[in-house]
Amino acid sequence: MAEETGTTASETPAATVAEAAAGAGAAGTANGGANPLRERVIAVLQTCYDPEIPVDIHELGLVYRVGVEDDGKVEVEMTLTSPACPVAGTLPPEVEQKIGRVEGVSSVRVDLVWDPPWNPDRMSDAAKLKLGLL
Repeated sequence: MAEETGTTASETPAATVAEAAAGAGAAGTANGGANPLRERVIAVLQTCYDPEIPVDIHELGLVYRVGVEDDGKVEVEMTLTSPACPVAGTLPPEVEQKIGRVEGVSSVRVDLVWDPPWNPDRMSDAAKLKLGLL
């Protein structure tokens, strides 16, 4: 992998998938030479929501790893708030489809993992604030 690190939540979500895929909004190289494709992928992750929680999956800490290779292959490891989550069958394919539309992505693999289990400590401060936990 050319870029493979765990994600940290950013404060500015992308307005739309189209803007995120085009590199508009919060994504880009403003943070000192970050991988632009990885930043666009993260911006798209910030457009994906569990319909029961008004915070995107990135801010919720559901995305454990975003790996981006030089040839545009993207691998994402993510989890859900619970194995019994009602969106278990729909959210990972949604994430895969949205990332697949990002300019520069040649292939996508989204792996749903359960270890380590998600817990509220994984949420960003912005997510906790929005949910009234701070």
